[in-house]
Amino acid sequence: MSSTAPRAPLLRELLGAVLREERRVQGRTLADVAAASGVSLPHLSQVERGGKEPSSEVVAAICGALGLPVADLLRRAAGEPLDLTSAGGRAVPAGFTAPAAGPVAHLSLVA
Repeated sequence: MSSTAPRAPLLRELLGAVLREERRVQGRTLADVAAASGVSLPHLSQVERGGKEPSSEVVAAICGALGLPVADLLRRAAGEPLDLTSAGGRAVPAGFTAPAAGPVAHLSLVA
């Protein structure tokens, strides 16, 4: 007897589900978020349904219109719990500890 494992959701499906949930929690319409983000209503609808792979620019525009940091979108899509009591009201992963201030390392991509 052969059984196939259920297909894991695609990233675009996970992102779309979080964006749709956030929009609905805020009580906003597709038209409102489309206008605020500069993304066409049909494209936004496709993104929310997981039918279109959004560019990073489109994700940033939609997140900006929703007041949702992109990092929080990614954490929610990954299913990581968020701690809403720290970081000045911004959501951060549970158990997150900010690194100590100090020198910043820079990565050079020049060969």
